[in-house]
Amino acid sequence: MKSYRISEVIYWIIAIISCFEAYTLWNTNTSKSYLFLGFAIVSIFMAFFRRYFRKKFDQRAKQKNDSR
Repeated sequence: MKSYRISEVIYWIIAIISCFEAYTLWNTNTSKSYLFLGFAIVSIFMAFFRRYFRKKFDQRAKQKNDSR
């Protein structure tokens, strides 16, 4: 389960770096800036997706341990 948390944090880091790169490239190279914004949006989506399934697995594991 720890790998789910680590991958969640990695997606957040990718999103932050992508937003920063998009901000710095906005005036010089707009097309590359849009690419980084796309990476940021996908990374944020993946972080929430991973969080949803991590909580779902944690809840299932808790129910399994409570039934024993």
